[in-house]
Amino acid sequence: MADIDVMLPQFGMGMQDAEIVRWLKQPGDRVEEGEPLVEIEAAKTTVEVPAPASGILKEILAQPEETVEVRAKIAVITA
Repeated sequence: MADIDVMLPQFGMGMQDAEIVRWLKQPGDRVEEGEPLVEIEAAKTTVEVPAPASGILKEILAQPEETVEVRAKIAVITA
């Protein structure tokens, strides 16, 4: 089984980081590609980040209220 990194996407040219608001799935949960995985807040806007692949959410690396840089790994999915 391959691991897929979930990276914090950049939603705008000026976006440098975002705060994790809440995880919509927990480790061990099945996720489907494209379904909302985590809510983030950037520039006072809350956005849902979709799962990049289907599989099992293996690990969460960024916790709620944590500020994370764009393109940082925030979770791992096992395909």
